Amino acid sequence: MKKYINKIASLISPVLLLGGTACMDLEETIYSELSKDNFYNNEIEVMQGVLRPYTKMQSWLAPTGGAGFYYQSEMSADQVAWPQKGRHGYDGGDHIRMHYHTWTSQEPRIRSAWSSMWESLGYVNSVLGDLEGIDFEAIGMTEQEKEAIFAELKVLRAFHYLKIMDLWGNVPIVTTVAEPINPSTSPQSEVFDFVEAEILQNMEQLEPLSQAMVGRITKATAYAMLSDLYLNAERFKGTAMWDQCIQYSDKVINGEGGGLTGTMALDPTIRGAFGPDNHLSPENIFQFAFSREGGFTFNWSGFYFGYGNMAEALNVTYSGWNAFVVIPSAFDSYSENDLRKEEWFLFGPQFKYGTNEPIMATEEYEGQQLVYVNSIRRNSEGATGEGSMTEGDENSGARFNKYQSGTKDQENYWENDYVIYRLTEIYFNKAEALMRQNGGTANAEAVQLVNQCRIRAYTAADWAQAQYTTASLTMEELLEERGREFIFEGKRRSDMIRFGEFAAGSWWDHEATNDPNRNLLPIPYVQLSLNPNLVQNPGYGS
Repeated sequence: MKKYINKIASLISPVLLLGGTACMDLEETIYSELSKDNFYNNEIEVMQGVLRPYTKMQSWLAPTGGAGFYYQSEMSADQVAWPQKGRHGYDGGDHIRMHYHTWTSQEPRIRSAWSSMWESLGYVNSVLGDLEGIDFEAIGMTEQEKEAIFAELKVLRAFHYLKIMDLWGNVPIVTTVAEPINPSTSPQSEVFDFVEAEILQNMEQLEPLSQAMVGRITKATAYAMLSDLYLNAERFKGTAMWDQCIQYSDKVINGEGGGLTGTMALDPTIRGAFGPDNHLSPENIFQFAFSREGGFTFNWSGFYFGYGNMAEALNVTYSGWNAFVVIPSAFDSYSENDLRKEEWFLFGPQFKYGTNEPIMATEEYEGQQLVYVNSIRRNSEGATGEGSMTEGDENSGARFNKYQSGTKDQENYWENDYVIYRLTEIYFNKAEALMRQNGGTANAEAVQLVNQCRIRAYTAADWAQAQYTTASLTMEELLEERGREFIFEGKRRSDMIRFGEFAAGSWWDHEATNDPNRNLLPIPYVQLSLNPNLVQNPGYGS
């Protein structure tokens, strides 16, 4: 099914979806004669239109691009950074400004994120507009199939708005391509209402989650989105909605939206949700259906993997830019007996796969074994202290290993999907909502929800000491455990804002700004110049 989704989605041109012309060469078809008016002739062509926005969305949501939602969400928070390492990684200082929260409205990566996310939303609006004029019965599709497709696209659009609202808050609400040409800014509370209404009005027409729906919006996705939306309602709308968060969390937990394996359940291991067969994980709810064999690989390696020398450490065919590293305090937050610390990171001396032969460094430590250390400073020059964003070495920081591709000789090598929502998050959402309802104090149900997830990270011998109680699961500890559980998943900025720690918090090489305006990014200056009806977010000038 994954290969089918990837193949069918890639066949339709972005130009066609935007209402122009494109090529589908069957017997020398003239490119300029193929348009939306003569394209949607059967179910296959309809599905090509429906699935194309998903492939665009992965470019800004997954950690495969350096200027989308993922970059803003992780590089601005307290777990992952892109420091300068010797002669590499300064890149005009953009990663440093992101870490220090000193970004401006002229940041190239913020501008790229805005453009990419709105373009992706435009794909959804374009397909919806195209399909409005299609006679579904004439092309052999039922009314129920039509309703499910429209519901899927509208909830997919709501998901785009959920993420756009997360970054910028006050933005235009646009449902038709180029109408109006210069849309006006809507308050964040109105964007919230739009997202909520789109999901509530369409969720029951969606297909339930199943293997046939891997990588697509389903009923389970809609329920997870509402759990997410209502968890953040106080921030987005100014009104707490804990009851609603619990209500839709329960729908996911109880399997009312379906499940990849027939039932919704936590994965029994800490690796199952992320491995090369994670389309079979019982806890995954919504994911991008990547497939190396299908020609559409989830390539996290560019930002998260070391140079070419590290390919031999894992026996893989890819290498990276030695870019993202784990902030020392984030790595220190894991206890030594936490299995996640062993499984989800690369740390310490690196060896060629299956041997005791060392991987050799190539920069500051050339001629010596590569040893990843939990500091970001010029150890090669005898530096001490905390270090900084401009003082790294090639081996600075623990590294990402949460998604493991397997080795290049394995049958399912590098077939990993990228997970957007998984059941563990829904357990945490419900636990947090229960605690906030209870004045920030955990009750037995909240503790049980978190412990059911946490138990996978400890051996039976260690669990008695590692499990939470109503006394030990404080709000502060809940934020810490969310960080440990969801590291690298693009969640941290949003969590920190909700807990009041994004502007007020200090960590490693970041001093608190105590500026709540930094909870939203600036609308790019160039967009304000192009559209006079946009209003800049507070704290960034006009």
